[in-house]
Amino acid sequence: MKNITLLTLVQPFCHRSLRLGVLVLCISVLFSCYSPSGQNALAELSERGVLKVGTLYGSTTYYNGPAGPMGFEYELLENFADYLGVELQVYPFFSYQSARQHLIEGELDIIATGDVIDYNDTSLFDYGPAYQRVDQHLVFRNGTANPDTLEEIDAPMVVVSGSSQAALLQSRLGAPDQQRWYATDDKDAEELLQRVADGELDYTLADSNRIALQRRRFPQLLVGKTLRADEPVAWAVRPQRDDSIRAAMVAFFGQAREAGLFSILEDKYFGHVRQFDFVDTRAFISAINSVLPAYRPWFKEYAGDLDWRLVAAMSYQESHWKPNATSPTGVRGMMMLTRDTAKDWDVANRTDPQESIRGGAQYFASLKSRIPARIDDPDRTWMALAAYNIGLGHLEDARVLTQRQGGNPDLWVDVKRRLPQLRQKKYYRQTKFGFARGDEARQYVENIRRYYDTLVWMDENRTSS
Repeated sequence: MKNITLLTLVQPFCHRSLRLGVLVLCISVLFSCYSPSGQNALAELSERGVLKVGTLYGSTTYYNGPAGPMGFEYELLENFADYLGVELQVYPFFSYQSARQHLIEGELDIIATGDVIDYNDTSLFDYGPAYQRVDQHLVFRNGTANPDTLEEIDAPMVVVSGSSQAALLQSRLGAPDQQRWYATDDKDAEELLQRVADGELDYTLADSNRIALQRRRFPQLLVGKTLRADEPVAWAVRPQRDDSIRAAMVAFFGQAREAGLFSILEDKYFGHVRQFDFVDTRAFISAINSVLPAYRPWFKEYAGDLDWRLVAAMSYQESHWKPNATSPTGVRGMMMLTRDTAKDWDVANRTDPQESIRGGAQYFASLKSRIPARIDDPDRTWMALAAYNIGLGHLEDARVLTQRQGGNPDLWVDVKRRLPQLRQKKYYRQTKFGFARGDEARQYVENIRRYYDTLVWMDENRTSS
């Protein structure tokens, strides 16, 4: 492939299942009459054994995390390649135009950028099924004027070249110019949002997914006018001599929805950031800078195999990092330990921050070790957090209710839906441990996930700067 830095993400080859064999056979029969060679595009891809996908770097698409490649788009693509029984090769690009050009030239099978369908490109591309819907918003900084219309804006709006936001502005305001709007290749959408937050740029446009993630880092970002609502996000494919690859997408997405894959990935990447509290987020970021430094060494010392930033996020949720914090139920300290828990972990003084952090971290690690071994992270961690809040017994009750109702008791996205049922008599009367404030446990976990994400980003940003 010319002019591309290749990042090959080799997945273990899955055996070609009967399901795939039937799929290829059916589509081959259906479309072979359109192919002079008698072999359709999907069969050729299967024979090649590699799915070549172009994408863009970003927290909603593809990035290298601590455990390897991550991102909503990446995990979805990984499952599609696995479904086809082929290796996934991901080619990250720095511009929409470059990715599209390589697709047009036949060097890629798919591009998956997390952007919405551009109906101006339908002569060049076909699209798979829509798998998400997003809104397009005007974004500005707290203190900047909030216009009713785009025409009222007296400062240039900046968007990413080749993006759906650039297409939207061109359709509304005409050709770009330096006074009203222009597009850039030098910054991605997340960088533009940060520039707005820092006061270096007055306005940009962004989709609701990216905004939800960035506002956890920059609470001063405000969301203005909704310019387009409920727009479909889909993968683009090059028009083939047949429609077999797109047909395979249709089959895969149908099965993925039925299996709950979209719910799992949605919860993993976006579920905990859909709700936004400006005051709380701003207070947390302030506390990271002013309060956390005094306790950071102890979080690092006593976290053990845990991520110290997760333990710190737990402590903020419990006490806002106040050593003398006390609840009406009698729990106390940085990690809000009960008397019995403090005794179990040799914490003599619950209001001593060092002792509390040590005891709380050890207690949480013990809870996580008691979650069934078959449950993988991050679900294992989220369930252990819920158990820290309401106890392992009540968590197990919620898992039992989940299984009885046809959900998966090993997935947090399914279990958290049943936790509020522990408040309702018709459900808790069926359980071993009875009534519990399961709705509070669910919110407890989601809050910690938000704090953790923000703390990780700020810590990594501080370390790299």
